[in-house]
Amino acid sequence: MTPLEMEEAAELLHYAALNHQPVTPLRHRWPDMTQEQAYAIAQINTARYIAAGARRTGCKVGLTSRAVQQQLGVDQPDFGILFNHMEFGDNEVIPASALLQPKAEAEIAFVLGKDLNLGHIVLKDVLSAIEYALPAIEVVGSRIENWDIRITDTIADNASSGCYVLGTTPRKLTDIDLRLCGMVMSRCGNPVSTGAGVACLGNPLNAVVWLARTMVASNTPLKAGDVVLSGALGPMAAVTPGDVLDVRIDGVGDVRACFEPSDSGEALA
Repeated sequence: MTPLEMEEAAELLHYAALNHQPVTPLRHRWPDMTQEQAYAIAQINTARYIAAGARRTGCKVGLTSRAVQQQLGVDQPDFGILFNHMEFGDNEVIPASALLQPKAEAEIAFVLGKDLNLGHIVLKDVLSAIEYALPAIEVVGSRIENWDIRITDTIADNASSGCYVLGTTPRKLTDIDLRLCGMVMSRCGNPVSTGAGVACLGNPLNAVVWLARTMVASNTPLKAGDVVLSGALGPMAAVTPGDVLDVRIDGVGDVRACFEPSDSGEALA
């Protein structure tokens, strides 16, 4: 891809977000797009949002499931940038305008108390930098129609980011078994997704280590105060207007995502 083509791809995704209208997969138009070029496309829109007044609040890790990695033909996660307009509080109503083809994932969020700007970051560095953990729901979304994505599509689309909900029960890492902590996500009391910390790269902290190293390599290191969404603990769940999704993660706490109702009851476009 040429720089002009990358600008064009970024504009297509931005237009899709503004107009709430997904676009055809980018790979169909640019089949030679590399992962590096896809990240550059995402960065164009990151700069666009910041120039418009958005504030970066952290990062998310995607593709932490081995099964999803195999589906997309990759052997490592990807990442996206979180902004302040994406964050919602526990039990706060999420407007339909914030969503595009949404699906919900239960995750553990980590809030950093120190910068992570070191050479070859290791687990000890991450453990000392994390201030606390929170239960979280990530509402992923896609600007690509029908979720017809491959790795370059989702990377260019800011790792299919949508919005996220944070719980209000900060927990120290010493109080949690991050590998074995069980998760249940329910809709109206009926489980729609179950899992555990081990589903996220074997341990959610492995995802944070990968992210911290990757962000240093890209000259955008994680900083104190950043939120890190570490990856799904179980399968995604579909979202429809008016849904109320409750997540309970053993040792971490509960969090609820509420979605704006509509008359149709159809899946959010």
